[in-house]
Amino acid sequence: MLNLFLPKKHVESVFDIEPEFLLAQGKKGIIIDLDNTLVPWNVGHATDKVIKWLKKMGDANIKVTIFSNNNKERVTVFAEPLGTPFIYKARKPLQKAFKRAKDQMQLRKDEIVVIGDQLLTDILGGNRAGFYTILVVPIVQSDAPITKFNRNLERWILNYFYRKGKLTRRMTDGQ
Repeated sequence: MLNLFLPKKHVESVFDIEPEFLLAQGKKGIIIDLDNTLVPWNVGHATDKVIKWLKKMGDANIKVTIFSNNNKERVTVFAEPLGTPFIYKARKPLQKAFKRAKDQMQLRKDEIVVIGDQLLTDILGGNRAGFYTILVVPIVQSDAPITKFNRNLERWILNYFYRKGKLTRRMTDGQ
């Protein structure tokens, strides 16, 4: 059961994920979390580094959908200026919005990667929906109040995976 929380890959930052790696894995699309994955949860707009990363993915013909449990205003203000498709109030880890993102991208499950900073939402939801999942280290250690409870449980699960050798700290593939 805990394996539903096990990402295929664990990296330091979204910026460590290169289009060449994704293409070599047969990936043509990314469903990516917003808060603490692309920018800190309390930052409203994309940084130059995010814009450059998104452009790099676009230049490689990799589709990106920003995917968040946050409200319409938060996600729209961030994603619309980038011209990047998005889904707000995704209700992760439920599978319905993951399937909607897949359908919008017009790709198969095996062509999509889910990237996020939370085991209990991004990784669990992506794994349950049948996608390749990549866990990133949260950009900042502070969280919105609703996320703080999840982080304590996630630490316990991550430590279990480390102890069992199912996951090594960052930049390696899960078993």
